[in-house]
Amino acid sequence: MKRGRAFLKTLCRRTLSSLNHHKPSHPKMDPSERYCYNPTLRWNPQVEAYFVKAYGADHFARISKALTQPSCYSCIRVNTLKSTSDSVIKKLSSLLQENGWQSNPSKRSDASNNSDGIATEPVVSDGSPHASLKNSFISKCKIPGLDYVVFVQGSGPHTIDYGYKEDKPPKEVIVSRKCAEAVLRGAHVYVPGVLACSAHVEKGEQVAVSVALEQPGADGGWGVGFTRGTVLQGSQAGILPLGLFAIYFASLVMSAYHIYPFYFERNGLYIGQGISMMSRAGMFRVPQGVALDLNNRVFNLPSFNDLLEGEIFLQNLPSIITAHALDPQEGEKILDMCAAPGGKTTAIAILMKDNGEVIAADRSHNKVLEIQKLAAELGLKCITTYKLDALKSVQHINKSDNQDATQGGVNGSIQYSDLPKSGIEKVSDTTVGFSHANLDQPKNGKYTSNAEHRKNMRVMRNWPGRNNTLGGRVEKCKGFFPNTFDRVLLDAPCSALGLRPRLFSGEDTMESLRSHAKYQRRMFDQAVQLVRPGGVIVYSTCTINPGENETLVRYALDTHKFLSLASQHPKVGGPGLVGGCQFPDGYQEEWLRPGEEDFVQRFDPSSELDTMGFFIAKFNVGCKDI
Repeated sequence: MKRGRAFLKTLCRRTLSSLNHHKPSHPKMDPSERYCYNPTLRWNPQVEAYFVKAYGADHFARISKALTQPSCYSCIRVNTLKSTSDSVIKKLSSLLQENGWQSNPSKRSDASNNSDGIATEPVVSDGSPHASLKNSFISKCKIPGLDYVVFVQGSGPHTIDYGYKEDKPPKEVIVSRKCAEAVLRGAHVYVPGVLACSAHVEKGEQVAVSVALEQPGADGGWGVGFTRGTVLQGSQAGILPLGLFAIYFASLVMSAYHIYPFYFERNGLYIGQGISMMSRAGMFRVPQGVALDLNNRVFNLPSFNDLLEGEIFLQNLPSIITAHALDPQEGEKILDMCAAPGGKTTAIAILMKDNGEVIAADRSHNKVLEIQKLAAELGLKCITTYKLDALKSVQHINKSDNQDATQGGVNGSIQYSDLPKSGIEKVSDTTVGFSHANLDQPKNGKYTSNAEHRKNMRVMRNWPGRNNTLGGRVEKCKGFFPNTFDRVLLDAPCSALGLRPRLFSGEDTMESLRSHAKYQRRMFDQAVQLVRPGGVIVYSTCTINPGENETLVRYALDTHKFLSLASQHPKVGGPGLVGGCQFPDGYQEEWLRPGEEDFVQRFDPSSELDTMGFFIAKFNVGCKDI
């Protein structure tokens, strides 16, 4: 026993000595520097050098700063088949004020003249501020053709007094980065997003909320440096009361991740203040629920949860403009290749006045169900959903079908209703049934093994698994014949480096960016085959990466000579990038050529429009015999 105590004392002394040795020689903590929101977006060095070359150092610095903040306004698309903008504005004004939302913008913003040059009001395409928002927190969009879009003004960044006293920091909660990014957009703090909490936090206490950002690890990876449920130490002196094993564990973590103690790590990463809805023990004991009610936020944006369901849809402005760029017409057959979660799909259907056929495809079973749910909520009947991998969108015509295909329509196009039955397979977990009898039925003349029998029994108890957990019916499609659609939208899966707010980008590498571009080219080749001559393709991404935007346009025009860039209406975004980039490893990127830049729309998050980073290109499809 005595030897054990002696060992622990020795371990304690060595650990404390190690902590003091690794402790950085920083001056005494300045509360104004720590208890604020001033994040710096960290990039992979090669990626940062690439973007600096593309945009210039100053411009890219502004983009990086803008990405760490949400847009200053919420953009709402009105379902014109059920309501009008004027009606929605009237209802929302009443509902939001009932929920405590203030309608005087001057009382809600500390940053109307932001020193970083980031706009705090949405603007129209000529660069002038949205006039009506100066007098009201909610108004109709003035961009021509978008009068069914409603802006709701937010505010921020705000300065918050967290109640810091010398040597007595406030109690706080650390949330994950993804949770923080959602909170900055107006969401609550839910239990799964809480990573760490000060000791002895009880229900009803006021706490500060900060963010745990990924730090580089010794193995070259990234991690937050602590496990969920960690007890926070808010000050330098607060480390000392830790138990012996906790101190030893802390030293191992610091050694592995090369990070400072928690009181340094959280500098400039406080996103608000709120009331705890449960005790510290409850936050790590229950699987779900609201952990904190934030009553004081750095960025204040209203929540539209359960408001005017079926009449409105919260959507980013560039996404709304993408549907307009496609210019869908009543009675047409249109394909949305990567449709989930269905925002652009439903926007297209509404622009068509629910008259025509919109095919919405996605490779995820549950995401297809989300599209179905949204279409039903908005009351849209012209949308048909399928489970389909965009890389396998084209079903090639067999020789026996060639004559029918030639007679199917103009230039060999085939009506969707004429597709062979083998092209579509119904998949439904509501119709999946299991019984002890059919488990033992022979497959291809062979009986199942005991191992497979046990697996089938587990499936019977637990149901088919994560791909079918939401229930509902999804039809699986094997693809479409060439020249089937009048228009195709390819809102391609991408690096998503334009999404706001974004607090971390260190994991993105040049290799990963090139990988995205490779798959986007393959998807675009599928889209080209599916559009009939005389049709339209719209390509869009939510990234600032030229390699996924302008480089794709260059590839499309050089590879498919029958494609040409088309004008877009409304034209709100800025011009594309001209030129290219030569990499040290010999890889060459070619972007747009002079005269092509004004045909695309590039949405810059640091511009006065204050949107997410986004890109739209529109192509006219000519005669494919070229």
